[in-house]
Amino acid sequence: MALPPDQFYDHAVSVADAERRLPLARMTGWDISPFEQDGLRVAPLRPPVLPEPARHGEDPAQCRVCQERDEGIWFNDRWRLARVGGVGVPLVLMLYPRDHYDMANLPDDLAAELGLLTTRIVRHVQALPHIARAHVYRLGDGAAHLHVWFFARPQGQAQLLGSWLVVWDDLLPEYPADVAEADAATVADALVASHGGHRSVATAPPA
Repeated sequence: MALPPDQFYDHAVSVADAERRLPLARMTGWDISPFEQDGLRVAPLRPPVLPEPARHGEDPAQCRVCQERDEGIWFNDRWRLARVGGVGVPLVLMLYPRDHYDMANLPDDLAAELGLLTTRIVRHVQALPHIARAHVYRLGDGAAHLHVWFFARPQGQAQLLGSWLVVWDDLLPEYPADVAEADAATVADALVASHGGHRSVATAPPA
């Protein structure tokens, strides 16, 4: 059984300093870290807050993702794929169920299709020129509507390897939108060929 919130907090701060600052993570010393350790420090660890604040979209009637169910670059009657703009890496895509589900209540047939879609999207992103890897993330603390992230790592930029990629993405200047749009269209066309579906919601069957 996991530690209760108060016990978890007490356990964590047992290694903190007088200001409740934990030691720097080992990751900050990796050669792919975007930060130098000199002058870097950890924010004080705040006590637990219970009950936790509600995520966006806990009420489906207020869910922004549901309101955007017809926006994206690829659709079928169950899923949609969208390009995320304003990012620093070459391409960030987001996959959503078109109806209001989170990971824990995803029906088995959609869960099975999620596995196929994830594999195929990764395959098509990694087939793009100058893309070395597609990283896949599911977090879920910000919104109650399932959303799966796909980050394209640029080829040859060794500092951008691995788990720091999302931080580097936030630090890099905005990637040229026209290049990202063209690559997103290539991925979407490949997904139509490999998985079916449509580029436009207007040609997709009604949900």
